[in-house]
Amino acid sequence: MNEHDEQRSEDLGDTRANRRDDSDDAGNRLRKELPEEVKSAAPAGEAVPKPRPEPEPVPEPAPVPEAASVRKPEPETTAAEPQVTGRQRLVQALWPPRVSRAQLIVAVLLFWLGFGLAVQVASNSESDSALRGARQEDLVRILDELDDRTQRLEDEKQGLERQRDELENSSDQAEEARKQTIERERQLGILAGTVAAQGPGIAVTIEDAKGTVEADMLLDAIQELRAAGAEAIQVNGVRVVAGTYLTDSGRGVAVDGNKINAPFRFKVIGKPQDLEPALNIPGGVVQTLEKEQATVTIERSSKIVVDALRAVKRPDYARSSSQ
Repeated sequence: MNEHDEQRSEDLGDTRANRRDDSDDAGNRLRKELPEEVKSAAPAGEAVPKPRPEPEPVPEPAPVPEAASVRKPEPETTAAEPQVTGRQRLVQALWPPRVSRAQLIVAVLLFWLGFGLAVQVASNSESDSALRGARQEDLVRILDELDDRTQRLEDEKQGLERQRDELENSSDQAEEARKQTIERERQLGILAGTVAAQGPGIAVTIEDAKGTVEADMLLDAIQELRAAGAEAIQVNGVRVVAGTYLTDSGRGVAVDGNKINAPFRFKVIGKPQDLEPALNIPGGVVQTLEKEQATVTIERSSKIVVDALRAVKRPDYARSSSQ
């Protein structure tokens, strides 16, 4: 072998060595890029399994800067702030009151309604207490008076029914109607005070030495007598009728404008058994006058004459419907 051949063989060897180095470097780079190196070669005829790709890493969320985070403001605490109790909260909610005009009107109406009910209950309780403290004979007398009133109304009803039957059954209805008209006129004249009257009844005398008797006390006596069935009443020469009024006049009392002084004398026509108990009921007229230190005397009589008359006054506007 000559020198030229030797030199050529050396160059080829160097070239092969360089190629081997380059292939080694490429293999190393390939091994780094591959996920895993196959440890053993797959047998002939079998497919080499592909390596599973690694999952891509999920990027972590960027941390929120501390300045961007929302923070609730902390309440300022003061050491001297007092704690409010439940009762104080209730008082603050109720006072001062906040009411509308409609609520105020309803409240006023309810107040007056309750006041009226309270007065009614009190008056009923007073009457009940008076009856509860009454004696047995007083209670019996009150029951007898109520029975007498019922019987008197029943008698009046029967009398009116009898007059109706007489008018319907009479052969001469015109004459019967005339008689009943005359009788009715007489009765109305007694009630109106235009004619004198007499009959059984009572005489009441009220002595008032200290001048404590007032007009309302005498009016209560007249109302009790009317409720007991009095048909004609006369007080100190003044006839008492449906429109009679009483007023205080100095140390005396005025009846229909006519002043009368003590002693006050009542002449009453009616059933004595009904009139006297009506004045003597517990808490009635007699007890009220005795509390005012007045003296009351009641006398029954089979004949009481009421002769004080009232002038007939012709009405200005009212006329009979038969004209």
